[in-house]
Amino acid sequence: MKLLLVGATGLVGREVLRLALADARVSTVVAPVRKALPPHAKLHAPLVDFDQLPPDAPWWQADAVICTLGTTMKVAGTRQAFLRVDHDYPLAAARLALAAGTRTYALNSAAGANAASRIFYNRVKGQLERDLEQLGFASLTHVRPGLIGGERDVARAGEGAALRLLRVLGPVLPRRWRINPAPRIARALLEAAMTAAPGVHVVTSEHLL
Repeated sequence: MKLLLVGATGLVGREVLRLALADARVSTVVAPVRKALPPHAKLHAPLVDFDQLPPDAPWWQADAVICTLGTTMKVAGTRQAFLRVDHDYPLAAARLALAAGTRTYALNSAAGANAASRIFYNRVKGQLERDLEQLGFASLTHVRPGLIGGERDVARAGEGAALRLLRVLGPVLPRRWRINPAPRIARALLEAAMTAAPGVHVVTSEHLL
């Protein structure tokens, strides 16, 4: 299987890359990135500008796409910049992959994704899910984690405090409110890509514990 991974350097993306490179079912991982990745015999990591993705690159044709691309409002700085990274880039990659013949797409979304939400973050995630569904992939899976557990390259102060609180309260909280470990999210994304079940599917946070 040839897998196209968009967002290979983030918390969940790194886990997907690790799992995919170790999976005997995956022959090649194509991971377009801004900065070089460590070399691996199964990895092709072309350097790209996500504002100007190369439409004719042969590596858009794959068996499946996994997208874990995303940022935060703090890093993005503005709503416009956040929308570009969390909506426009994943959608652009989806269109190019689909045009090249890729028929399966698995998205790392968010538990509150809703195109009509009053919360900007959830609304953007929901709009992306909606727009992906309109493209016509044969298999499309939205994986919707809640708070993601794992070690990030850049610490997020508010998220860190929430993670510490949820680790204490986890045993008594409803399953949908518990921490979702990054490796479990990555596994769900990889299995969705490998299985390629026809239609649109949603994996909720309670299934990522």
